[in-house]
Amino acid sequence: MENLRNFDPLTEPWTGSRLPELNRYFESRSPEVLLQAAAERFGDRLVMATGFGPSGVVLMHLLSQAGLQIPVFYLQTDLLFPETLALRDRLRERFGLQFIEVHCGLSLDDQARQYGPNLWQSNPDLCCHLRKVVPLRRFLADKEAWITGIRRDQSTSRANIRLIDWDRANGLIKLNPLAGWTKRQVWTHIVAHNLPYNSLHDRGYPSIGCHPCTRPVNADEPERAGRWPGRAKTECGIHLQDTGDWGLQTLQLTNSQTIFWRHGNEHLSL
Repeated sequence: MENLRNFDPLTEPWTGSRLPELNRYFESRSPEVLLQAAAERFGDRLVMATGFGPSGVVLMHLLSQAGLQIPVFYLQTDLLFPETLALRDRLRERFGLQFIEVHCGLSLDDQARQYGPNLWQSNPDLCCHLRKVVPLRRFLADKEAWITGIRRDQSTSRANIRLIDWDRANGLIKLNPLAGWTKRQVWTHIVAHNLPYNSLHDRGYPSIGCHPCTRPVNADEPERAGRWPGRAKTECGIHLQDTGDWGLQTLQLTNSQTIFWRHGNEHLSL
């Protein structure tokens, strides 16, 4: 193992060959140190994604405390719970954020006409791809790094995530500052700082996505057991790396669609 005593993450290239050293360096340091280094390294080409879960709330608080004005975006699927949007508004007031709303440009009515009604039931993978994976990929196309709130303890599919990784699917650096945190650490932080959170968490929803595909869970079930109930599906796709032929085919099907996002009152399109 390389001696990290004189290792400087601000002068080292954040490339694939150096990621092991970068991860070893930051594993022994706080998430704030990683966030500060990333902000200095990537500047305005760094963004943070949120689904308004507890980990995301913690990250927004850490950014606020550090005085880091990193843009925060979310994927507007048109299927979010009202409670999720209410939390968005509370976080906007608490931290003075202007969330960037990323939308696929495809209304639910148009989706039903093109792919059939209730696509989230007939083909949830395609629904997630159209409404989340494709708009995310296009939004990140001119970015150099993005921040997420995923953690190793959330599911077996996330058990081996690193603090810093190369996101092959989207072609940029992916930062997971809370990868090593536990659910208990996240909630301890929320309670200690009196941070707002989704009221659905008090009603048995530890992981919250789109309302047709999320149910409350029992106390002995995994955190993400309520997502896509009754199916083997455990991820929407934005944190998966290999799309395969199906994913490439879907990208071609949706290539002519316009992806919209909104920053404050300004509407942008691609």
